[in-house]
Formats: sequence, C-alpha cells, structure tokens
Amino acid sequence: MRDILSFRGFVALFLLGIIVAGISSAVGQIPFGQPDSEVGQLYLENGLQDTGAPNLVTSVVAGYRALDTLGEVVVLFVAATGLSAVLATSKRRVERELEDASLVLKTGCRIFFPLILLFGAYLFIHGHLTPGGGFQGGAVIGSAFLLVYLGCSGRRVSADAAGAIESLSGFGFVFLGLLGLLVGGSYFLSNFLPKGDLYELISAGIFPLIYILIGLKVGSEFAGIVDSMIEESK
Repeated sequence: MRDILSFRGFVALFLLGIIVAGISSAVGQIPFGQPDSEVGQLYLENGLQDTGAPNLVTSVVAGYRALDTLGEVVVLFVAATGLSAVLATSKRRVERELEDASLVLKTGCRIFFPLILLFGAYLFIHGHLTPGGGFQGGAVIGSAFLLVYLGCSGRRVSADAAGAIESLSGFGFVFLGLLGLLVGGSYFLSNFLPKGDLYELISAGIFPLIYILIGLKVGSEFAGIVDSMIEESK
C-alpha cells in the first residue's frame, strides 16, 4: 500500500513538474512591457479598423483570439456541470432550518436586485464600447441571484429557465462562430456583419451579439451554481 502511494506521489510530482515547466516557458515568451512587439503593434494599429470596436480588449478577446473565448466558455460550463453532478450525488444532506434574513438584507434584496441586473446587462451590452463584457456582466448578474437567496428567503431561480437560457445562449455563441467561419471564410467568429458607425451602440459587427450571448450564458450558469449550493446546504 505504501509503495502504491509512493508511486502515485511520484507520478503526481512528475506531471506537476511538466505543467510548471510548460507554463514557465509560455510565460517567458509573453512580451510583457514591450510596446514595440509585433503582436502589440498589430493590435494597436489594426484593432480599431479590423473590428470597429473602440474597446481594444474586446478586439483582442472576441476577435483575434476568439477561440480562447470559446475555451473559457467551455471551461465554465464543465465547472458548473461538475459541481452540479457532485452535489447531486452527495449523500451528506442535513436537514436544518435556516434563519430569516435581517430587515436590512431583505430590503436591500428588493431594492438592489433589479439595479444589479440592469448594471450587469449594461456591462455586456456596452462591452464593445467601454470596459466590461460578457463574463463581467454575467458575473454581476450571478451576484444578483446570490443576493436573492440571501435576502429573499423562499424565492428560487427556475432551474428549467436557467438551463434553457444557458443552452440557447451557448448554442447561439457556437452557431454565430461557425456562421462567421462560413461567411467570413477565415476564422471562427469572423466579423461578417457591418461595423456601423464608430462609438455607436449598434456597431462593431457581431461583437455586441457575442457579449450578449456570453453574458446570458455566464449569468445563468452562475445562478444555477448558486441555486445548487444553496439547496445542498439546506
């Protein structure tokens, strides 16, 4: 038994060493603090013209590195699915009566819940114009539902509605990317729609649609995670 544990520990350390070496090598090749790098100059000189988005971060994340964004969406989906599976198969359930929230928390839930939703929607709708985006807006929306569970006892997110929004938004994101690949003809999430007028809300081609879909998907996933954890704690 001790030999087996020693072998597993050796294998774990070996794999960890490979991962650390790979990350160190990759980080060492990132041109930190080098404004004259070819990649940086490419983004700075062509980002606005290629994407029509004043937010250069958006140009990079949802344009030049669109596959990275797809990977982040997949990672979040896998994490949410894994957590739901673990909680669903957990045998450790203790029935207990939860205390009512304080008056301050109840009042704050009723007042701030719609405002937080509005702010989250603003972040991903304007993500191509100002700092923000789908992940940030979705996280804010998820925090709004956390406030509901903490302050408005007895209210829950509809699991069916959250799942439907998550599935439809994820499908829409992948469909939009493949459509861009077919119509644009060069890469996933090609910006095939008209860019419109600079600094206008309806501009930058498909970027507003990307961030709306990501915001809805991330927000519904976070809401589902909070719902699963709250139900498991009861």
